Amino acid sequence: MSRETEELQKIIDGHKRIVFFGGAGVSTESGIPDFRSQDGLYNMKYKYPPELIISHSFFMAQPEEFYRFYRDRILITDVEPNPAHRKLAELERAGKLLAVVTQNIDGLHQKAGSRTVYELHGSIHRNYCTRCGKFFGPEYLRGPEAIPKCDECGGTVKPDVVLYEEGLDDATISGAVRAISEADCLIIGGTSLVVYPAAGLIDYFSGDKLVLINKSATTRDESADLVIREPIGEVFSKIEVR
Repeated sequence: MSRETEELQKIIDGHKRIVFFGGAGVSTESGIPDFRSQDGLYNMKYKYPPELIISHSFFMAQPEEFYRFYRDRILITDVEPNPAHRKLAELERAGKLLAVVTQNIDGLHQKAGSRTVYELHGSIHRNYCTRCGKFFGPEYLRGPEAIPKCDECGGTVKPDVVLYEEGLDDATISGAVRAISEADCLIIGGTSLVVYPAAGLIDYFSGDKLVLINKSATTRDESADLVIREPIGEVFSKIEVR
């Protein structure tokens, strides 16, 4: 165990109101690509830039092209939680973790057993008819239609994920802010902290210890009590819950 991981163990042992704030880097060890790394979605070559495809205006104007990309690169369901997801769920069961606040849409925290999860950018596991509101699971989007349609009213089915140009859910934001403001320790992991307004939520933290676990530098490193540059799954695999 590295010196930094030993320090993280001491911090976790000494706090009982921990909140975890995570991004795409939490799920890369489960096989889900991130956005901004060399192999991330934003560096892949498509007919249109990926950041344009996953915008509200593009979804409305070219839904067939949107769904071609979405099914190919976003709708990933055949993956399993990694040690980071599982350890966070264990910390919650032990009464040490108040909540997970995540920018991810893969549902892996819940699959690992976490119960209090604020999904800032929605979830691929929730899909709704834009006309009548009927709910559909993720597999419905893999149907034969180029643009999935509601089997009740024929309306277009849209993933409950926050696209560019769309606002975050007010109730989710309120819950995340409340959890972060009540935390005595905030662990930030797997995020470059460049996506707003999500990254701005950590400004509500006024607790004792701020920990950053990310393979690359972030704008908040200087204000952190502990910075770890190792893969987050490897770090959490060495942590004991006691």
